[in-house]
Amino acid sequence: MAAIRRVSDLRAAVVGTGFIGRVHVEAIRRLGAQVVGLLGSAPGRAQPVADELGVPRVYRDLAELLGDDAVDVVHIASPNHAHFDQAKQALLAGKHVVCEKPLAMSSAETAELAGLARASGRVAAVNYNARFYPQVTEARSRVLRGDLGDLRLITGSYRQDWLAESTDWNWRIESEAGGPLRSVADIGSHLLDTLSFVTGARVTHVMADLMTFLPVRQRPTGPVETFASTSGAPTEPVEIRTDDAAALLVRFENGARGALVISQVSMGHKNSVEFEIAGSSSALAWSSESAEQLWLGHRHEPNQLLARDPSLLSPAAASVAFLPGGHNEGFASSFKGLHRAVYESVVAQSGAGTAPQVPFASFDDGHQDALIMDAILASAHSGSWTAVEAASPSAPSRPAESDNR
Repeated sequence: MAAIRRVSDLRAAVVGTGFIGRVHVEAIRRLGAQVVGLLGSAPGRAQPVADELGVPRVYRDLAELLGDDAVDVVHIASPNHAHFDQAKQALLAGKHVVCEKPLAMSSAETAELAGLARASGRVAAVNYNARFYPQVTEARSRVLRGDLGDLRLITGSYRQDWLAESTDWNWRIESEAGGPLRSVADIGSHLLDTLSFVTGARVTHVMADLMTFLPVRQRPTGPVETFASTSGAPTEPVEIRTDDAAALLVRFENGARGALVISQVSMGHKNSVEFEIAGSSSALAWSSESAEQLWLGHRHEPNQLLARDPSLLSPAAASVAFLPGGHNEGFASSFKGLHRAVYESVVAQSGAGTAPQVPFASFDDGHQDALIMDAILASAHSGSWTAVEAASPSAPSRPAESDNR
């Protein structure tokens, strides 16, 4: 394998040819790195995407991809049920890995992957891209340096409407493909990771109310890509066992309390992430639909709106702002920021560079998120506060304990 001295020396293969797989391809190329191949559910489905995106190779299967010495980094953007085996095999083959969330379908699987990642010495990341919006990183910088004082109340939501009607369908709806949690694991995990990233505090307890407003949906008899319309497709009725929405009460290890709403059935919200953090000295708030601004709240002076301008941001936030102020960035650039951090870590591991300023979510973080999902499921079933196990690199996973305080 050629020496790795810079990000542009790295070569990647992407598993998954749907919406998110395409986003990965574009983000990798924006770094100057190469996408050398694609793996889809079948070569016949992947080839048109490869042709469209100008990717030179389509692999027959995972073994062929992992046997390709030209591949340094494997990006996994396949359905949830495939993540565990694909990430495990990639690490065993000596590849660096970027895996979409959730890392796997259970905390037992994520524990195994986290341990394997540590033992392999490879760079292994979970694709929680919201960390890499500059204003989110700026919020973290301000919280960690004490601008807000003691953190008190954290409120937030992640709302979408793409599954709001009984004829809306995607593989995530089926527990066999997506897991027992849907809205919470699919988008709520992003919000929870973002809040832990910004506050620097782990979630310790949850109280969860899960909701399935559409107990029967019309499933198309053919495949459906994420966010694609199913209008006019032949369908069959299917009983639904996954959550359309959730309301969560959350306790953080620093004493802060949280109230969060997760929904994939909220009309008019296409992809809306919002949070507000209130401290003893000041507050801040951010919304993905106004991603260029960070609201700063004060009691004894006027409130402020901080624009995404690298010259006005902390060094960490400025490092993931790619354009000058006034030139809007957004969703795609957050992927570029995350993937650059991963690739810079690979280069630094080779001794030819320095570590990134903004930390990406590791497989250990992905395991901690799976433990939060365990606690949310347990809380929803018991109707009580449930403790979230703290992931320990040296200890095996164990069931969460209830806390009815």
